[in-house]
Amino acid sequence: MADKRDYYEVLGVQKTAGEDEIKSAYRQMAKKYHPDLHPDDKDAEAKFKEVNEAYAVLSDPEKRRQYDQFGHAAFDPAQGGTGFSGDFGDIFGGFGDIFSSFFGGGSSSRRSTGPVRGDDVGVRVTLTFEEAVNGCKKDVTFRRVQNCVECGGSGAAKGTEPKTCGKCGGTGRVRVQQRTMLGMMQTERACETCGGRGKIIETPCKACRGQGQVQVTKTLEVAIPAGIDHGQRVSVRSQGSDGQRGGPAGDLIITVAVKSHPVFERDGYDVYCEVPITFPEAALGATIDIPTLEGSEKYDIPEGTQTGTTFTLRGRGIKQVNGTRRGDLHLTVVIEVPKNLTSEQKEKLRAFGDSTGKKNYAKKESFFKKFFK
Repeated sequence: MADKRDYYEVLGVQKTAGEDEIKSAYRQMAKKYHPDLHPDDKDAEAKFKEVNEAYAVLSDPEKRRQYDQFGHAAFDPAQGGTGFSGDFGDIFGGFGDIFSSFFGGGSSSRRSTGPVRGDDVGVRVTLTFEEAVNGCKKDVTFRRVQNCVECGGSGAAKGTEPKTCGKCGGTGRVRVQQRTMLGMMQTERACETCGGRGKIIETPCKACRGQGQVQVTKTLEVAIPAGIDHGQRVSVRSQGSDGQRGGPAGDLIITVAVKSHPVFERDGYDVYCEVPITFPEAALGATIDIPTLEGSEKYDIPEGTQTGTTFTLRGRGIKQVNGTRRGDLHLTVVIEVPKNLTSEQKEKLRAFGDSTGKKNYAKKESFFKKFFK
């Protein structure tokens, strides 16, 4: 839900806006982005859905109260919300009817009574650095909407069936005469008797209260691929909410959060690490222990290594998701200056410093030559 825009911003109104102001703003925005005016325009279609969703919440006093208090989390099952199902019906009123008369009502009828895909369900999973690098299996618990087992999703009590609406003949739409700025026009709107569903439930199912669907908590073992990074997502097909009227289920969308590591830092598929070494090891060269993603191993540091020198181990980084290539491991050595020296150690160190000539510190000599040039 983090990527959703504020509903008030979507409709272009203040949070103090009244019912009439919200309704007026909705009509203007819905008219602007109506799909019939923008055929094959995915951007306009997405904005039209966004506007409808915003109005469905802000026009309902209870939903608006929940939204003002909790924001989008109020309708996010992954965060304990109630879930959101946008049954907008024909809240677009007269404008929707006018569009239907211009562009034909057949498609509207099919949209109102045909199959509807279920909502995607989002959940967040936290991994350790090692779990993200190597891949793992996680038990993921989430809330989804599923078809009622008691009534099979029909909404009608056992032994009964929804009846075809006599007013619309099961289409969910009715034609009416309407006076517009262009004169009298025959338009089409959602059937008020059945609410646009085409069916009437006389004896509602007690388990789902006639809705045909119920909210449940589900736990699913999910395979997290090796190499996944912080903020990336894993999609599990058809594990979201069930669709309506035979529509397919939505997906379970898992957003991954990866904990930091005390030694390694990640950048894409490359891994970086600082390795402390002593002055004698840097000056004389040494075989030291270095950390890798597979564990500790030996590495030869050459004589005269300077602090800040980076050694790269090709192909020792993180494996690409669903691939075979690996990034690199970059080790930067940092010379640790000893502290709390004894008097004897200090004396020996001064003698060592006096015994070395300028040729041993070419970088220092070059620096001051540039400065006093």
